[in-house]
Amino acid sequence: MACDIVPSVTVNQTPVIPGQAPPQFNTWYQGGNGVQIRYEDWKDNDGDEDTVTIARFDLHDVALSIAYQPDQPLAMSEWMRQEQATAIINGGYFDSSDAATALVIVNGHISGESYSGFGGMLSVNAQGQTTLRSLAEQPYDPNTDQLMQAMQSSPMLVLHGKKTTFTADANGARRSVVAIDKQGRLLFIASPGGVFSLNTLSQLLVSSDLSIETALNLDGGASTGLYVNAGSQHVAIDAINQLPLVIVVKRR
Repeated sequence: MACDIVPSVTVNQTPVIPGQAPPQFNTWYQGGNGVQIRYEDWKDNDGDEDTVTIARFDLHDVALSIAYQPDQPLAMSEWMRQEQATAIINGGYFDSSDAATALVIVNGHISGESYSGFGGMLSVNAQGQTTLRSLAEQPYDPNTDQLMQAMQSSPMLVLHGKKTTFTADANGARRSVVAIDKQGRLLFIASPGGVFSLNTLSQLLVSSDLSIETALNLDGGASTGLYVNAGSQHVAIDAINQLPLVIVVKRR
C-alpha cells in the first residue's frame, strides 16, 4: 500500500532507511516495474556538494497526474496517503493564498492562466501522452491542447539536451526538477541541501549521466519534497511547507 511510508533519516544528506545499508552512489535501485531510484553526489565549481536523489519512471508502467488543493494544502506524507501514490514531487509556484501562479489542469478541469513567453509545462493529453515543453517554444493553446493533466513552472533548465539561458540569482537553495530523458522516461530530481543556484543546477543536469532531453525547475526552497514508495525503495524528502500542488505517479 502506498500509505505505508517507511520513515527515513539522512546521513551526510544521503537518505537511509532504518535497518537497511546506506545506498551506494551511481547505482540504479529497482523499485518494481517501471520505477528506479538513484543517488548521486553532485558538486559545483566551488566544491560545494549535495546528494541528489533521482526517481526514474517508465511511462508504459506508471501514470502521471496532477493534484491541486488550494483550499487544503497537505504535507508530503498526507499527499502520499490521499493519492495512494507510488511517488510524489512538489509542483510549481503558488501565492500566499496557496493558489497556483500558473495554469493547472486536473482531470480536464482548468484553473488559472498560462504563463506566456516563459516557463514550461508538464502535461498529459487525452490520449495519455506525457510531454514536457517550453512555453516560449510551444505556447499553450486552449483551442488545440486537449489536456487532462497539466502544471506549469519556471524556468526551463534543459531544452533539446542543452542548457537554457535564463535570468536568476546566484543563491543556492533546495531544488526540485521534473525531466524527460532521451529515452522518454520521466524523472523526479531533488537536491535538498540548499547548495546549488539555478544556473549551476542547469549545468549539472546537462553534464550528468542521466541523458536529459528536457528539464523544468519546480518550486524549490521550503517547497522541495520528494516521496517514493516502490517495492523495497523508499524516499522521504519532506517539504517544509504544506503544499497545494503536487505531481503524482501511480502504477498503471
